Amino acid sequence: MTANLTGEARRPGRIEVVCGSMFSGKTEELIRRMRRAQFAKQRVEIFKPAIDVRYSEEDVVSHDQKHIQSTPIDSSASILLLANDIDVVGIDEAQFFDMGIVDVCNELANKGVRVIVAGLDMDFKGVPFGPMPALCAIADDVTKVHAICVRCGALAYVSHRLVENDKRVLLGETQEYEPLCRECYQKVVSGKR
Repeated sequence: MTANLTGEARRPGRIEVVCGSMFSGKTEELIRRMRRAQFAKQRVEIFKPAIDVRYSEEDVVSHDQKHIQSTPIDSSASILLLANDIDVVGIDEAQFFDMGIVDVCNELANKGVRVIVAGLDMDFKGVPFGPMPALCAIADDVTKVHAICVRCGALAYVSHRLVENDKRVLLGETQEYEPLCRECYQKVVSGKR
């Protein structure tokens, strides 16, 4: 461990993944960790997929409207180009990036950068989503956060899609998705509502 200018111990490079369903607080946790790094006078940079313009074209914004400045990008390779001399890299909505994000995160961590990744671990059908399983596998730390099932109050398992659309990527909010526990989700998909 080394110390930064403020005397806070800084770990060598590592990968931290925050995953779970929609409305579980993933982005809120990413923002919290990034703000703490800023407070510790670390050099930070946050990236998000350019396609995610739900709340802001530039900022990463949580469902409860917490926000932090970010850099929208189209490809994971852009992170390596834009993350020079950075201590902490944040990546939001990682499930929307290409599989190259796994190598990018490894390369950054191997260079001593702390990488904090947030994303959906499963899609609306309960299938592991994009690069998230691989990111969880290579992570030094994985935090699984949970929303509350809107039907019974148990811990949510999946982001159930409320609208008819089979596209895997459909950006949305409470009008398009609801968090459900495993039991309630099974009732919905089997038609028992």
